[in-house]
Amino acid sequence: MECKTASGLLDVYLDGELDRSDARALEAHVDSCADCAAALAAADELRRALREGALRHLAPDALCERIGAAQAAAEAATPGTPPPTAASPSPNVVAFAPRPRRAVPAWLGIAAACLLSFGAGALWMHHDAGTSATADASAQFERDLFASHWRALAATSPVDVISSDHHTVKPWFAGKIALSPVVQDFATQGFTLVGGRIDYVGGERVAVLVYRHGAHWIDVYVLPQAAPIAHAQARGYAADAITVGGQQAVMVTDMDAGERAQLAGLLERLQ
Repeated sequence: MECKTASGLLDVYLDGELDRSDARALEAHVDSCADCAAALAAADELRRALREGALRHLAPDALCERIGAAQAAAEAATPGTPPPTAASPSPNVVAFAPRPRRAVPAWLGIAAACLLSFGAGALWMHHDAGTSATADASAQFERDLFASHWRALAATSPVDVISSDHHTVKPWFAGKIALSPVVQDFATQGFTLVGGRIDYVGGERVAVLVYRHGAHWIDVYVLPQAAPIAHAQARGYAADAITVGGQQAVMVTDMDAGERAQLAGLLERLQ
């Protein structure tokens, strides 16, 4: 793959919309091209900033109502000018007429009300934006997990490295991602290691360990930090936050709860 072709696929790749063969070809090119790797990282950082930065906020209804009420009150007010005071002329005293009071412009009252309302509204929006950004990140993470798992099931092969030998699978991840996973086959317990792959979840490039239990496929996503979800379900599939030898991870599969708990226990006890 050439740089010109790769540059046009970066955003599609980050959206998870490339088919597996094109995605693997792009990843191979990025691994060998520093310029495209930097472009991919920059695009990823920009997407994350736009998603988590809370750059735009809609004013809450209560704030709009307060501003509208302040504007109506200011327009209704008609400040008058006090009448001048008559003074008896005196030959030795120079009489000065009182300076008339300048009417306060209506716009100044509106501006003051807006500033006060905006101050209170900004505090509310800051708290609400933080909560909303966290919820959005969790929802996106959940969507990424299930989309990745379903794409793998629909692909010709759900793995990039095929092996049940942890001495083969673990070194394969070295240099491709920041965190290499702890790997172990559990064939004697009924959970066979099929291999591994690399995928994007929550804006991160992560290792995925693939197991098989009967007719069930299991994807174990090893993460650089704790997952923003503890449990999620979609279309008969479940995602559970677990640990793999002390590393944070999420397991996605259509196994029942008992089978998921059994594999989670095996993975948790890894060293």
